[in-house]
Formats: sequence, C-alpha cells, structure tokens
Amino acid sequence: MRLSITREAVQRIWTVRLNPQAGGPLLACPHPRCAAATPLPAGSARSAALTHLARHARTDVLAPHLRTCQCRERGCAWHRRHRGCAGPVLLALTRDRSGRTWRLADACAACAAAMSHTAVVPDTSLRPGRRCPVSRTPAAPPRPSHGPGERMRVREMLTYLAAALPRFTSPAARLLALQCVLRADDCAYVRLPGGLLRSMRLYGRRELWEELEHAGWLRCRAGRHRHVEAQLLDAGVLDQRAGRRMRARAAQWALRPIPVALPARWPPSVQLTALAVASCTSGEAGSADMEVLARLCGHSPHQTEELLDRLVTTRMLTSWRYYRETDEVSWHLPSPAKAGCTAGQQ
Repeated sequence: MRLSITREAVQRIWTVRLNPQAGGPLLACPHPRCAAATPLPAGSARSAALTHLARHARTDVLAPHLRTCQCRERGCAWHRRHRGCAGPVLLALTRDRSGRTWRLADACAACAAAMSHTAVVPDTSLRPGRRCPVSRTPAAPPRPSHGPGERMRVREMLTYLAAALPRFTSPAARLLALQCVLRADDCAYVRLPGGLLRSMRLYGRRELWEELEHAGWLRCRAGRHRHVEAQLLDAGVLDQRAGRRMRARAAQWALRPIPVALPARWPPSVQLTALAVASCTSGEAGSADMEVLARLCGHSPHQTEELLDRLVTTRMLTSWRYYRETDEVSWHLPSPAKAGCTAGQQ
C-alpha cells in the first residue's frame, strides 16, 4: 500500500506597508521572520519596500508546477470581475491607491491583467546574479531588430510604469520614462543623448523631467550638456538577469513599434496608444482588456476609444471593436503591403 503524503500549501504572498511618521516612513512587514518596523528615508522608501518584497520571493522559492494563483485561493477578490483563471502563474506586484501598501503574490495571467495598480514582475528580476560559464561554442547569429521578446519587454515596462507613476502623468512623460527605464545601466543611471530626444520631439522639454522628478521616480543631474543625465530612484526593476542588451533592443523598438509605427510629429498621446497596441499585437491582430489598455496609456477608457479611432483614421488599424460584456477590445491591422503604402504616404 502506498502512503499518501499531503504537502502543506505554500502561500506565496507578501505584503509590506509604509507607515508615515515625522522622521521618515516606517517599513512594516507582518512576516514572522521580519524584525520590527524599520525607519527609512522618504526618498528611498518605495525602493526599499520593493527590495524587501523581492527578498521574500527569492527566499520562499517554489517550483513552477507547485505555484498556484493566490487570487483564486481568495475567491478572485482582488479584481472587480471574474472571467476565470487562465494562463501561467506570474508574480504580480500591486499597490493600493495611497501608495503605502505593496503586495507581491503569485497570480495567473488572467487575474494579474484584471487587477488595478498591478505590474507583472519578470522571474528573471528575482534571480541572484551568477557568473555565466565561458562557452567556446560559435556565436549565435544576430537577432532580428524586433520580435516577440522586445514587444513583451515593452509591455512589461508599460505595465510597471502604470503602477509606479501617478495616473495623471502625461503621455510624453510616460514615453520619456519608458526610454529611461529601458536604457538605464545596472546602477539605475541613464544618459539620453540630445539626438535621441530630438528624434522623439522631446528635446528641451524640461517640464517632462520635472514631472517625473515631482513623482519621485528619478532625479536629474545638473549640467549644461546637450544630453540629459538622470538617476532612477526605483532601481529594483532593473535587477534583471536578462541584461542591458535586451532592454536596449526593446528601447529601440519602442521608438518605431512596427507594425504600428507612427511618425514622430504625431501627438504623444497617439504615439503612446500606438505603442501599447503594438505591444499587444501578434501578426495582423491583437486584443487586450480595455481597462488594461487604458492603464498602459494612462488614459480613461473613453479617451482610449477616441485614440483607437485616430489610429483607424491614420490607417494604422483597419478596425477595432469593444466587447462590453467581457471588457475586451480587439483590433486588426492592414496587410503588410497596404501598411507599406500607408507608411509611404505619411
């Protein structure tokens, strides 16, 4: 007779809270292994909270086939509607509206997409750095200039920025923040050349940098140069084994997100919507939850509908449709031949 051994379910869910006080916020974690609340400098409180959560995820590691959706375990109470759990189990980072409570938990792709103020944390960002053995195999052939990897990376960073930046952050500032987070080095330091900013029509837009500084997301370095140097204050998102080269490819693709690439003269709101649409597109069609798409663009659903209409007017999209029963929006792109003609006309 074979004995049945029941394993205790591992709940991969961690929560920290930043309690305000006069000398700086206190980081409180209910985990039994954690000490009493720790005072933090106001400028680094959010980064410390994210680093603390990442440390728990590294310590309580679990095999992929044993991970379960913690949202489903709680009756899918973390989002408004329930369309059923689906997709792989991911690490979802969620903050409340006040920005004081942060939660890192395992959730399926469907639940993670339905949660508000949530960003998916790549598993690579939680792996400790290890030296790769020297390989004597021939170098791999060069990768194409864009592909699913670049689209996925941009979509992850747009999701992260939707949670990290205030809802009222302008589209131009979001496009600038995306280039910063994708081009930053391992020390969260970024240097954007003046030529790059000119190509984005953002050169000399000091108010955009001030907007990101006011949000507490970066700090610009003083200097009279044509380029702009800044220090990202939230360095946890850059701790990725995937590396700087992959982020650089994604940053380059974000400047011209084929197949929904618009000229730089278009307003930033339209460009950001086109980028979000391109990151959710595969082949000649794509789809996403309207709430998720609007959150990536920093707009309301009504504004997103108007911007999708503009993409149809520019012939970047042939059509789009909103299914109110499921809150899903889908779109179709023109054929490659027609898309080439459209790009030539613009």
